[in-house]
Order: sequence, then C-alpha cells, then structure tokens
Amino acid sequence: MKTERSEMILVTGAAGFIGRRLVDELLRRGHRVRCMVRRATELPAGVEQVRGDLLQPDSLSAVLEGVTAAYYLVHSMGAGKGDFAEQDRRAARNFTAAADAVGVSRVIYLGGLGETGDNLSHHLASRMEVGTILQSGRFSTTFLRAAVIIGYGGSSYEMVHSLVKRLPVMITPRWVSTRNQPIAVADVIGYLAGCLEEPRTAGQTFDIGGPDILTYKEMMERFAAVEGKRLWIIPVPVLTPKLSSYWVGLVTPVKAAIAIALIEGLKNEVICRDNRIRDLLPIRLTPFDEAIRTALAEQHAGGVL
Repeated sequence: MKTERSEMILVTGAAGFIGRRLVDELLRRGHRVRCMVRRATELPAGVEQVRGDLLQPDSLSAVLEGVTAAYYLVHSMGAGKGDFAEQDRRAARNFTAAADAVGVSRVIYLGGLGETGDNLSHHLASRMEVGTILQSGRFSTTFLRAAVIIGYGGSSYEMVHSLVKRLPVMITPRWVSTRNQPIAVADVIGYLAGCLEEPRTAGQTFDIGGPDILTYKEMMERFAAVEGKRLWIIPVPVLTPKLSSYWVGLVTPVKAAIAIALIEGLKNEVICRDNRIRDLLPIRLTPFDEAIRTALAEQHAGGVL
C-alpha cells in the first residue's frame, strides 16, 4: 500500500548526517514527520519531537504510537570496538519488539554495502546483523545497503578531505587499491524518500551506489584534482588497518573509534551487485567529481545548500 501524506513517519537518528537531510526532504514532499530524540534538538518547523532511547525499551511505545512507517538510521560506530556491535544488536531488538507491538507496517533501514561472509569488518558485519534483526519483525523491511557516502558532514568525506588537505604525500597500506562505488548523499536521500513512496520496494534489499567505481587511491587523487592540488600516494604492504586508523585519527578530525571502524571496512570491496532499485526509482545518479564539488561548496557555505 502506498504511503499517504497524512500518515505519521518516524525518523530515528534524525540529528545525524543522513537524518537531518532526510527530514528536510520528507517535509518538502509533504509528509508528517516525527523524530525520536534523546534530548531536545533544533529541527525544522513542523517536526514533532518525541524523546526516546533505543537502549531503553520502556521509552519506545510513546515514540512509535501512531507511526505507520519508520526510518532506522541509528548505529553506534563511535563506541569502543568491543561495545558498538552489542549496542546495535540491543537497539535493533528493542526497536523491532516495540514496532511490532504497536503495529508499524514498514521500516526502511540504511546499512552498509559489502560482500557477505565471515571476512566482513566489525562495522559492516554489525550493520548486516542489524538488518537481519529488523527483517525478523512482522513489519515489512526495506534494507538499503550503501557504499561510501559522499557529503559534507559525513565521516568518510571528512576523512578523505582531511587527508588530501593535510598530506600531499601519503604512505598508505594496500587497502588503497580496494574498489568501491561511492554515492552522493543527495542520491541516498532520494532513494530513502523514494522507497517510502514506492510500494514495490517493501520487503526488499537493495544495493545503492553512484555511477563511478573507483579505488580509494583514485578517490583521493580525484578529490585532490577537484581542489586543484597534487597528491602522491605510495602504497606499502606493512601498514596494517589498525595502524592506519591511528594515523588517520592523528591527522584528521575524525574520532579515533570511528576512524578504526572506517579503516577496517576498507578491506572489503563495496560494489553494487544488484541494480534493481534503478528500475524502481530511476533517479539521476551524481558523478563522483560533482558530489565532491557539492560537498566542498556546502562546507565553504557552512551548511547544506
């Protein structure tokens, strides 16, 4: 059933990089939006704020009351390596139980893209597990598996931008040769909002990525070129992901715990193997260089344009 504009849509993680942009887009499309927040947050006019915490099950019934569809955009990547997976697991289970109890019909989840199997990074494995937990609910789950998201305010963008800006010569590990399919944040928002309005996406899992397949080395070189900089990258076989993450934490503003999760994930190739969503939601995909130029313009302007 197609979502009617009068129905209440819940956004969890509404204060985050993706959540804030999604709330703006849902309002622009005329949807009624409720945001789950742990504390009062500055959000656009017309948004209903309800306090709740996914790690506190008793707080969720009020958050979900009257909600028809919900976006699950919460993850604990910034927590310690031994803690974030268990926190994400508990949060997803609490949400699933509460959503089932009040009769939520649809959930749209944004997770990470990566090959399945035992070799996933802790971060990507946790994202996959959260998707499986949500899919166990009685509601219909749409699981979007995203590659690296390019946009001002995102951790991946901040990491690459800082490296290119501060280090004209880089000694890097072999992961710079790993291929990925970066996607502009505007395209992620287009897919998230589009799935709500396209009933054929309900209950489905989709890979989402941009039009370019690049190695991380190529991404950094093209980022530098857009900024008019020269960049020399020298891969070496002995720099481990853990050492790389400490190095990234020292030279970029990205928190060490987040840097560890991001760097560990770089060993996994993140390429779309299934492009069915392009037929259901035929949005124009933003080329990598254009996504970088947009992010830089937003950064210079101090916010989303």
